[in-house]
Amino acid sequence: MTISVGDKIPDVTLKTNGANGPEDISTGELFAGKRVVLFAVPGAFTPGCSNTHMPGFVIKADDILAKGIDTIACMAVNDAFVMDAWQKDQNAQQIKMLADGNAEFTQALGLELDATGGGMGIRSKRFALIANDGVVEYLGVDAKGVQESSAETVLEQL
Repeated sequence: MTISVGDKIPDVTLKTNGANGPEDISTGELFAGKRVVLFAVPGAFTPGCSNTHMPGFVIKADDILAKGIDTIACMAVNDAFVMDAWQKDQNAQQIKMLADGNAEFTQALGLELDATGGGMGIRSKRFALIANDGVVEYLGVDAKGVQESSAETVLEQL
């Protein structure tokens, strides 16, 4: 079942890259007491994600943060090393990179994408959400393109 507006974000452990390499981070900790924008991509370094989705959030990060957002986070079903390299490649230092390597959080949200036919395994659908203290205020999921989950659409929702 897909998460909806008004639902609480499930508490799942993800990985993020810290000063000494990959570190655990719980979504409960990430969202508790904060207003968070989370956007997810099917894969780091993929064309649509690198050329369209991520750049919008890099360019609009200051505008999003100015609207009372505490954290902007990007998640993909990749490992923490890939997410760290992609953050550097995209000049995305204002964005917290989250690795959902086993798609556990993605599946808990009900937003998995079966890309096994293309040899890419289970991925995340392209989406963005806004959560306040772990409760979803906005959820935009894209079946194609980057309309519902773009930085511009997220800004309109804030």
